[in-house]
Amino acid sequence: MLTGRKAEQKTIQNFSGYPGGQKVETYETVMKKHPERIVEKAIIRMLPKGRLGRQMSKKLHVYVGDNHPHQAQQPVPLEIH
Repeated sequence: MLTGRKAEQKTIQNFSGYPGGQKVETYETVMKKHPERIVEKAIIRMLPKGRLGRQMSKKLHVYVGDNHPHQAQQPVPLEIH
């Protein structure tokens, strides 16, 4: 998903708003724990900023693997290497 050494060097920052509440993780560690979050963030950043974009992002569902509650809709898996 990332070229070169970006997985090791690029970071994701989260801040809770509290003192000492800033977390910094590399993409490599996030890919091991929660790979769906990176795809979700990439898609949400492409959506329009504003009310419509927030509504669209609420309807986005990303799952890792074949286990999901949407069997009746017959979704097609997306292969990302």
